[in-house]
Amino acid sequence: MASNQQTRPGIGELAKDSANGRIGVVMGQIGGRVQIRPVCGGREWDAMPGNVVALSAREELSARLAMKNGNSRAGM
Repeated sequence: MASNQQTRPGIGELAKDSANGRIGVVMGQIGGRVQIRPVCGGREWDAMPGNVVALSAREELSARLAMKNGNSRAGM
């Protein structure tokens, strides 16, 4: 039986904060908020759980490419 309910991305997965359109990696959840870190590093921000959604295939590909480009610039 198929479920139409979409699951929220878990820790370590890419996600989008639909309130501001920012994409990042889910780092955890504290105090009813989800902490998300920008794809290429930086300061985490808090998002409301209802605003944290999975990426579309295009968004995920773009985010993964940004991570690879950031790593290559850093010499990794």
